[in-house]
Amino acid sequence: MDATASPGEPGWTPTLPASETAPVQYDVRALSPDHLISHVTLEARDEQDARRQIELRGLFAAEIRPAAGLPGRGRLGRHWSLILFSQELLALLTAGLSIVEGLEALAEKEANDGVRAILQRLLTGLRDGKRFSAVLAEQPYHFPPLYIGIVRAAEGTSDLPRSLARYLDYRQRVDKVRAKVVSATIYPAFLALVGGAVSFFLVCYVVPKFAQVYQETGRSLPLASRLLMQWGRFAGAHPLPLLAGFGGAALLAAIAVRAALRRGGVGRLLAMVPGLGERVRIYELSRLYLTLGMLLEGGITVVGAIDAVLAMMSATMTVSLERASASIQAGTPLSEAFEAENLTTPISLRMLRVGERSGELGAMLTRSAEFYDGEIGRWIERFTKLFEPILMAVIGIIVGAIVVLLYMPIFDLADSLS
Repeated sequence: MDATASPGEPGWTPTLPASETAPVQYDVRALSPDHLISHVTLEARDEQDARRQIELRGLFAAEIRPAAGLPGRGRLGRHWSLILFSQELLALLTAGLSIVEGLEALAEKEANDGVRAILQRLLTGLRDGKRFSAVLAEQPYHFPPLYIGIVRAAEGTSDLPRSLARYLDYRQRVDKVRAKVVSATIYPAFLALVGGAVSFFLVCYVVPKFAQVYQETGRSLPLASRLLMQWGRFAGAHPLPLLAGFGGAALLAAIAVRAALRRGGVGRLLAMVPGLGERVRIYELSRLYLTLGMLLEGGITVVGAIDAVLAMMSATMTVSLERASASIQAGTPLSEAFEAENLTTPISLRMLRVGERSGELGAMLTRSAEFYDGEIGRWIERFTKLFEPILMAVIGIIVGAIVVLLYMPIFDLADSLS
């Protein structure tokens, strides 16, 4: 399945426009009104932004220089959580506070300088008369386009709390499916790691001991045992280089998988596996329907919603969505455009047509996603129950084969003595 993180989720790496830069950490030597020197570390787009933040605190910036480390989500930015921010802001807005009062309250209680700097930039933009979506768009590293889109739609309906609640519900559903996928891979990965460690120990330590004993006896060994002994002597003489080689190969494989995920290559590869390709497609359609449903229920147009989700989809689905969007702009109903681009299933197609007739297309998209989320969960459960025993059997066969090949010469010796 496409494990590419969605916008706004942990692990998502946005592509910034040419006119924007990721926040950079700055070390600032500041002078207070009572002439005391203090050192402040904060995040800002540039030195001018850093100087403005210092002045907002009632200080004078004597020296500003980039802090050591990576820009963007460094020591301070990594504490930023969009979900936590949305939950706290929703609670304050529901309690009756205005957006400015809510942000002020969040900034006052925040202990982390980096997170407080993000909130201060939002407050500064609002006090300058900008719309909330506009000040969010000024920090694309922390607020993805999808989030900005639902806030922009909420500004047209003056119902920001409802949009925030809808986004949190959306994230909860996406995280629920992802958690099922991750939990289904933890135990098999642990089994594979333990099995590999046991096999490596047998080959690098146990096999060389047996090889030395058999060599001293001078007996002729079976071909399979002789090959295992030769490999064991080599592994026992070079354990560290072999371990480093396996580690390097694993690192290269991880880099290749990560690069393939960004290009959508893993999804295409999994789609070629019999029985798995359709599941990958259903998983992608579920994410598509859920995101489109949230955006349409938030008041965003169909074409605008499709444009907002393009960055989340795989390369193949992005092309299909772009063609479907062009058809919709030409007057084709969404259900027909999606059916022509193979973006539907028999069930979802019927639900989309019902949504178009009833005027509740967003709700029907959400229900379609719920239906397929349940199907994906059931398939993952069945796959896990089948795959784990198979993996254990494979590991047992490998370890058992090594042990049998070790003791086969002993069995031959026993037969000759009898």
